Amino acid sequence: MDFNNTQIAYSYKTKKELKSALFVYQIITKPFMVSLGKFFLKVALLLHIPIKPFTNFMFKQFCGGENLDEVLKISNNLSKNNVKSIPDYSIEGVSDESAFNNLISEVKKVIDIAAENNNIPFAVFKPTGLIDAEYLKQTTPDNHPEVLAFSKRMDKIFSYASKKTVRVLIDAEDYMFQQRIDDILLQFMKQYNKETVIVFTTLQMYRTDRLDYLEFLIEMAKRENFKLGIKFVRGAYMEKERNRAAEGNYPDPIYPNKADTDAAYDEAIKISVENIEFVEIFNCTHNEDSVSNLIHLMKEHNLAKNDKRIWTSQLYGMRDNISFNLAKEGYNVAKYLPYGPVKHVMPYLVRRAEENSSMSSQAGKEIEMLKEEINKRKL
Repeated sequence: MDFNNTQIAYSYKTKKELKSALFVYQIITKPFMVSLGKFFLKVALLLHIPIKPFTNFMFKQFCGGENLDEVLKISNNLSKNNVKSIPDYSIEGVSDESAFNNLISEVKKVIDIAAENNNIPFAVFKPTGLIDAEYLKQTTPDNHPEVLAFSKRMDKIFSYASKKTVRVLIDAEDYMFQQRIDDILLQFMKQYNKETVIVFTTLQMYRTDRLDYLEFLIEMAKRENFKLGIKFVRGAYMEKERNRAAEGNYPDPIYPNKADTDAAYDEAIKISVENIEFVEIFNCTHNEDSVSNLIHLMKEHNLAKNDKRIWTSQLYGMRDNISFNLAKEGYNVAKYLPYGPVKHVMPYLVRRAEENSSMSSQAGKEIEMLKEEINKRKL
């Protein structure tokens, strides 16, 4: 698979959009600019200064819009290149009953659209959007009213999705919250993933315990006759987890280096493909080697490129070279399209900026490919 074809990668973007994307990446690859931006953002939010005029270039690069109508316009454009979309209502940091109900309502809207629109194959939500995260810690008993209410809120989404036969991805959280989420989602997978897969949990493969957990899930699925939906990611909270482990004086739950994480990720995909009758795979990665590994495994096991049980995904505005070249070859590809009011989506945008700032090699490749395509269009 050639992931360097920029003509295919950026075929959906205008020359103006390419230049805007290049500008964004040139800024966020400079750590001091990211830190400065975070500082001014905090001040602006504290003083209630409108931030949209100053953040719109970032918002357009990494987000699908402020509402579902705007997301669907982008989705229609992506679909011309066989790239599907996953609308992700990305409001964070709000934890009251009104916010919980609002998230449930938005996810149900996406489910309604997905039931009728082939370009939207999944719905998605973040568990901490349905509960104050403090109640997810293991120090809170299972029968606590907030934990029970959390489970009921999720069930509103899953039962609705089951009736519409729409798959739902559930994002991973911090290590200290994930055990409770794992336990609850396992019960929902047993309940809803009988004939078709509705519920997808997420495994962060930088955690040293995830391969064992994957094996445990597969054995249970075989024994109790249900199917697994698993989204695979490397992980997003590495520095936070290491610091928290040091402060709490417990073993670091993260692999010591990237090579070990990569090996665990690829092994997890291999195990899942070998058990494809029980596992649906959502390969959420920006790593070209991991995508190539999955392609090789699919060929080795005589699986069709468009096997409905296997999907690969990248975030909107990132690694289009993987998404569009993969889709061109007929594989199932979906872009995460975050959306929501600009000021509420800022935590997501800050993470994207920090991610690209810390992963200079990947961001550097984005810049090289954008420059290459801009120069080609000049010629």
